[in-house]
Amino acid sequence: MEELITISKPSSAEQVIDKSRFIAVAVPAADSGETAARLLDVKKEYPNARHYVYAYRLNRGKLEKSSDDGEPQGTGGRPVLDVLQHKKLWDVQIVVVRYFGGVLLGTGGLSRAYGGTARMAIEHACIEKLTPHLVYGLTIPYANYEQVRYFIRNHCWEISNEQFQETVAFDVDIPQKEDSLFQKGIGEIFNGQMVCQLKETILKAVAADQ
Repeated sequence: MEELITISKPSSAEQVIDKSRFIAVAVPAADSGETAARLLDVKKEYPNARHYVYAYRLNRGKLEKSSDDGEPQGTGGRPVLDVLQHKKLWDVQIVVVRYFGGVLLGTGGLSRAYGGTARMAIEHACIEKLTPHLVYGLTIPYANYEQVRYFIRNHCWEISNEQFQETVAFDVDIPQKEDSLFQKGIGEIFNGQMVCQLKETILKAVAADQ
């Protein structure tokens, strides 16, 4: 599982260029079904527009797609896709709506308008970095609980689903890159006798600077 940069919630931006109104809507989308649904949502929110240009990048399968939706080839979807690629964003779709104002912008003007409006929407977005975390299940004697808990908390790892019965059972999730540190520490506490059960690998949000 690889690190992923995406957005956490929808964002939008708008500008008027030579009487044409451009509205960019950036949304999280994890698969093609979601991209189709989000495009439909935008069309319902902004009806009767001349064009609904879009681009998206899906992490699963590394799928990238763009559409000029009737604009001259390469003047709409490509500049929007360029914004996603430049920011290294995945699982994001941007739809740029155009209400035509009667003035022709030319191919260069269209590219700048679509790309610029898309970029504004991303500048307003909440960017987040998702990093791989490993979730381990541990079952330990009460005698070792405080020592293990101190070791985990000291490294700012998260404990969840604690159950206190004849033994103590809980889950701990750690950054994948810190797995060797975790295994070494647990090995030292239990003299190599503890086997940690890997339950799942997840992507977890951390702050991302863009």
